[in-house]
Amino acid sequence: MQPDRQFERIQRGSTAAYGGGVRESALATNKVLKNTYMLLSATLIFSAIMAGVGMAMNMPFINPIFTIVGYFGLLFLTYKFKNSSLGLLFVFALTGFMGLTLGPLLSAYIANVPNGGELVLTSLATTGLIFLGLSAYVLTTRKDMSFMGGFLMIGMFGLLGVIVIGLFIDLSAFQMAISAGVVLLMAGMILYQTSAIIHGGETNYILATVSLYVSLYNIFVNLLMLFGMGGDD
Repeated sequence: MQPDRQFERIQRGSTAAYGGGVRESALATNKVLKNTYMLLSATLIFSAIMAGVGMAMNMPFINPIFTIVGYFGLLFLTYKFKNSSLGLLFVFALTGFMGLTLGPLLSAYIANVPNGGELVLTSLATTGLIFLGLSAYVLTTRKDMSFMGGFLMIGMFGLLGVIVIGLFIDLSAFQMAISAGVVLLMAGMILYQTSAIIHGGETNYILATVSLYVSLYNIFVNLLMLFGMGGDD
C-alpha cells in the first residue's frame, strides 16, 4: 500500500503542477489580449485626433514617397524597441503619423464627394463591425489560424508591389479590385493576429497592436474608396 500512496501523491502533484502551468499560460494570454485592446483603443483615439488636426489645418496630401518612408521608419523603430517603454512612444508616433496622413483624404471626401460625410461614417462603422465580428469569431471558437500565415505573407508582398508600381503607373482602372483585395487581406490579418494572441503565438502586445491597427487603417481607407467608387463620382 505504501508504493500506491506514494504514486497517488506524485500523480496529484503532477496534476497540480500541470494545472498551474495551464492557468499561468491562460493568465499570460489574457494579459496580452487585454493590453493589446487597451493600447489599440488609445492609438485609434489618438489617430482620430491627429486626422482631425490634419483636417482643421487643411493639410495638402503628403508626398507618397515621404509617407512610405515615414511609415516604414517608424515601424522599424517600433519593432526595434518593442520590449521597452520607447516602443510605446513609437507606437503613438506611428499611429499619429498615419492619422495625420488620413486628414487630407477625409477632407477631400467631405468637400468634393456627394454625401462624403456619410461615406466616412459608413466606412468607419463598417470597419468597426468587421473587426468586432472577426475578433468575436476567433475568441469564441478559439480556432488556430496559423495556417493562414504563408498566404498572408504572399499577399502582403503582393500589396507592397502594387503600392510601388502605383507610384509610377496609373492603376486607377483597377482600384476597385485592388481595394477589395486589400480589405480581404486585412480581414485575414485580423483573424491571424487575434488567433496568435490567444494561442500564445504573439506575446508582445505592442507588436499585436501595430498589426491590428494597420489592418483596421487599411480596411477603413479601402472601404472609403469602394463606397466612393460605388457612387456616381
